[in-house]
Amino acid sequence: MSAPLIELCVEGVDGAVAAAEGGADRVELCASLVEGGITPSLGTVRAAVAAVSVPVMVMVRPRGGDFLYSSREFAAMLVDVASLRDTGAAGVVFGCLTADGAIDEVRTRALVAAARPLSVTVHRAFDMTADPAAALEALVRCGVDRVLTSGQQPTGLAGVAVLAGLVRQAAGRIVILGCGALDEAGIARVWREAGLVELHFSAPAMRASAMRYRNPALAMGAGDPEREYRHTVTDPVRVHAMIAAARG
Repeated sequence: MSAPLIELCVEGVDGAVAAAEGGADRVELCASLVEGGITPSLGTVRAAVAAVSVPVMVMVRPRGGDFLYSSREFAAMLVDVASLRDTGAAGVVFGCLTADGAIDEVRTRALVAAARPLSVTVHRAFDMTADPAAALEALVRCGVDRVLTSGQQPTGLAGVAVLAGLVRQAAGRIVILGCGALDEAGIARVWREAGLVELHFSAPAMRASAMRYRNPALAMGAGDPEREYRHTVTDPVRVHAMIAAARG
């Protein structure tokens, strides 16, 4: 098997640079990974594209939570996708489901059309579908280029049999981009056993804030006041180690 293409999921410009420095072949650019990723700003997209030489895929997700969007949310997604065509981004990443857990083919086709000529990935909304085999055929019908999936399990290792089945079913019509809590110990096994050509992971580390003054009475976010003074970054050393494990 040829060495897999490696995509890193990152948050912000600094994350994109760290991923590229660590050896990633492509990045998926998001905001707010604590919510699983939402749409980054156009300024962030343009800055990331300018900062790295690898292709940048951009998340288009108007909020956290499920993938059943209101008509207004979907309209905003269409505008975001169209706006990304002239940023230098290589592609977009999105997913829309029906209330019954199927791919929303009407909306997916509309988003694909709005995105072209950019590459199109459907994200792990796929893992929340009721029938992965039917969902894969729906994505093929919609003209999607690749689908991000852990085989509908919490980890790629747990979902490796489903991933292998999806690769066989895809038969070259759509790329299966494998993911799911991949680490140095298991990434090569998932790649080989599933027969994947592309792998996706993040390499997060927590960085303490450099703020010396901290207002003890106030925090901008809900729930955890200490979250104000730490943030997630991409660790280029771990990126390099993960890529070495995948290709070793």
